[in-house]
Amino acid sequence: MLLMGVMAYPLRYALADLALALSRAVGDPVEVRSTAARAAADMIGDGAGVQLLRDDGRYEEISYHHIDNERSEPLARALSRAGQTPDNEYSTTLAASRRPIVLAGDSAAELATPEASITAAVLCPVIVDNTYVGFLILTRHAEDAFYSTPEVELARDIAGELSLAVSSARAQERLRASEERYRRVLETIPEGVLQLDPHGVATYANEPIGVVLGMPRAELIGVSLRGFLDNVGQKELDRRIAECKTGRSTVGATRLMRADGSRRSVRISMMPVQDENHEFIGVLCMITDTTDHIDARGLKRQLDHLRRLDSLGQLIGGLSHDFNNLMTVVAGSADMILSTADEESPHHQLAKDILDAVGTGRTLTHQLLAFGRSEGNRPEVIPIPDLLTDVQALFSRTLGEHIGLDLAFGPDVWPVKAERGPLEQALVNLAANARDAMLHGGMVRVAATNEVIEPGQLAEGAPTGKLVHLVVTDTGVGMEDEVRRRALEPFFTTRPTASGLGLATTAGIVANLGGHIELESQPRIGTTVHIYLPAAEQKTGTAGEGQKKNAVIGRVLIVEDQPDVAQLVRRLIEPAGYEIAVATDALMAVTQVASGARPDLLITDVVMPTMTGPELAGALRTHQPDLPVLYMSGYTAASLGPQLHLDENSMLLEKPFTRSTLLGAIRSLCGPQPPASER
Repeated sequence: MLLMGVMAYPLRYALADLALALSRAVGDPVEVRSTAARAAADMIGDGAGVQLLRDDGRYEEISYHHIDNERSEPLARALSRAGQTPDNEYSTTLAASRRPIVLAGDSAAELATPEASITAAVLCPVIVDNTYVGFLILTRHAEDAFYSTPEVELARDIAGELSLAVSSARAQERLRASEERYRRVLETIPEGVLQLDPHGVATYANEPIGVVLGMPRAELIGVSLRGFLDNVGQKELDRRIAECKTGRSTVGATRLMRADGSRRSVRISMMPVQDENHEFIGVLCMITDTTDHIDARGLKRQLDHLRRLDSLGQLIGGLSHDFNNLMTVVAGSADMILSTADEESPHHQLAKDILDAVGTGRTLTHQLLAFGRSEGNRPEVIPIPDLLTDVQALFSRTLGEHIGLDLAFGPDVWPVKAERGPLEQALVNLAANARDAMLHGGMVRVAATNEVIEPGQLAEGAPTGKLVHLVVTDTGVGMEDEVRRRALEPFFTTRPTASGLGLATTAGIVANLGGHIELESQPRIGTTVHIYLPAAEQKTGTAGEGQKKNAVIGRVLIVEDQPDVAQLVRRLIEPAGYEIAVATDALMAVTQVASGARPDLLITDVVMPTMTGPELAGALRTHQPDLPVLYMSGYTAASLGPQLHLDENSMLLEKPFTRSTLLGAIRSLCGPQPPASER
């Protein structure tokens, strides 16, 4: 038997060599099967084959290798179960027991035709993500042949390495499919997309931008955008790239000269692109041809354009969810390999490379989402002192070093009920407007006071009662009365490079909050913006309310409709000692708890087919009112909007995540796990 020869070369080295060979072959499923079959035949002796299931649940062609090459093809034909379903005695036993089956004599001969002369065999199940996907088969043909216990254990180890390789190969295939979907999005949207290096040279171009510029996309790579701009446009491009280098996105209009000499009016949205070390490496541009809009002088087409962007944002949000689910499996699996592999081993470096690639993929997801992300409707009670303190850094970055900032507010200013993101955006828009009015420096003052407004005191339709009065004053160039009256209109601007949406967006946000906005301005003196927002009701509470002490946990219920993600979460937290139950259907989880199961923590996806995560949490809390809930989602909290309400006993963990971030979230929500004696 060849096993004695293998023992001379330590098995752990042989298995490590096999693992490395399989990791290099994961891009080709046929090569994975062939590599495993050859390794098993060489390490154990005689013949070995790999028979896996297709996506339709039937067996695919077997990959079989015999140390006598002339016997490989006949034995492969004799043993193949291609096209059959896994409902025979051996398949069902392997799937149920997850243990090898060892055969000898007549029982081994029954695996194939008599001409195959099989006298001994071993069948080892291949398990991927806790699911049976096929088997590794070993055969011998000499009279009175058998397999020893060490040989069976070695076969089991080989099947384990094969399982990891098949899991990685399938994850990579899903990742490639998702990346192809993203590529199709960029290729089919009507807007042109360019990625530029820090010098303005194109490194990526989609088909629509080739139409705008009048050149095939392939010829645009390596070409500077400056060649399509006049002197003013080139200076503006340099300024916008410099602004992106500081971390800010920009939107503006300009004129492009096409390759045929004609000119087109375009609107360019530019956002910074950073590498994994957060170093600036260029800008991503979305370029929209607005020539027809300007010629028609019609607002309707511009609004249609914004609706397309909103639809694109929703589409990309859905793709982001799928992509983040895939990256969660890849990142979690790589994290587990990294934590167990020796730092000098090939596995350790391969796992690091995978985690680096996941980081790059997540960065790409966020860059795409930046084009069309819409905030969710998730209002909260916001203390004004906290709000202004938090946005102080945003103000400073927006204004720059040449403009001073003064914040004035007291600790007794009433809170408001609003969504924090849009409210911060409204204030930053005002800061940006003030900055553009003070090119040579100046001062911005932001003040907040309480006021009780009587009916008729403000303009018609303005709110009354207890209001928070926010005042933003600048020392800029100011506005004439005619300009001031139109300043809140969408797309109205006196600057050719501005979008005309800053003040209009702020006015829309204030109106949505039930507030009121007014402008005061004088040329060469400055502008003052008054914002009135309804004060939130202040509820009195008992001392210590909202300071509930976290409870320790031991039993965890995982609910996730994606089985691969569910099993990954199990594997990530299992070593920490938690008692774990998994359900891939929300109704199954409800049934378990209704039947008496009492988890200490629910970990659930937010978006699921039969019941959403918050709906599931509500159903389970009818049995356990204090049940902590850790939500997982490939969507961000903002994009989930009103689907998700986080109370003091729940939190959201965004995908992809690793073991450390998952365990950290559990400890943050629930505290440490109890000693084994207390569970």
